[in-house]
Amino acid sequence: MSESPLEGKVAIVTGAASTIGLGRAMTLALVRAGARVAMMDVDPIALEESAAVAREIGGPKCIVTIVGDVTDPADAERVVRDTVGELGGFHILLNNAGINPLIRENPPSPTFSQIATDVWTKTMAVNINGPFFMARAAVGYLMNQRWGRIIGVTTSLDTMIRAAPYGPSKAAHEALVAIIAREVEGSGVTANVLIPGGAVRTNMTADRWIDNMLEPEVMQKPVVWLASGASDWVNGRRIIAQFWDEELPIEERLEKAAAPAGWPQLARRSPAQP
Repeated sequence: MSESPLEGKVAIVTGAASTIGLGRAMTLALVRAGARVAMMDVDPIALEESAAVAREIGGPKCIVTIVGDVTDPADAERVVRDTVGELGGFHILLNNAGINPLIRENPPSPTFSQIATDVWTKTMAVNINGPFFMARAAVGYLMNQRWGRIIGVTTSLDTMIRAAPYGPSKAAHEALVAIIAREVEGSGVTANVLIPGGAVRTNMTADRWIDNMLEPEVMQKPVVWLASGASDWVNGRRIIAQFWDEELPIEERLEKAAAPAGWPQLARRSPAQP
């Protein structure tokens, strides 16, 4: 892959503001690879701080900041329009925005009956409604130009079935990506999942030290590959960033780090099986 595999491409990254976060780390990687990025977040101050770092890498015109709320479908439509208007195009949607409001609770995963209804609905609004609204706003534009990327950041299966409401919301996001992938198959647009593969040091987890915690930069190399033309043939997959090894040939790399999004193999049992 060339040093600037994303030259001429425009991306939207949601949840891009956090000063220690996946969105910021992936934005820097996209810019370093030649992309221009619309950074979207609800926090205007942190958004400008992170954008300043990206501009140091890619220059003053590589970034636009858009304050917007992924839980608002009108905002999702506006962000796509503004991105096209300000950056002259749109090719890559990176659905990264997410919240885990109970991460700092003790214990961080209460029984489901103890979860406040407002915590549940807010988590679902950001973590699954947000990706749906953003993908719905983006997919028509991407399919009309017959090239595009929808990349969803979800989580590991053990987290999906252990930590509510965060886990179920991410399970829904992964199922959504699998559905989108089937619908865009053959159109030039792909939909894939990217996960770190373990706990990551971010502003969300900064006060909960865990042994062998990953750094946000673990997402950088695989997100650039997924966003580039090199991945034209990859659709409906989950990439585990921790296992992404660019020393390996691409077939071996995917064998090590990738699997079908949404675990479809678990649903394909014969009627005779329990």
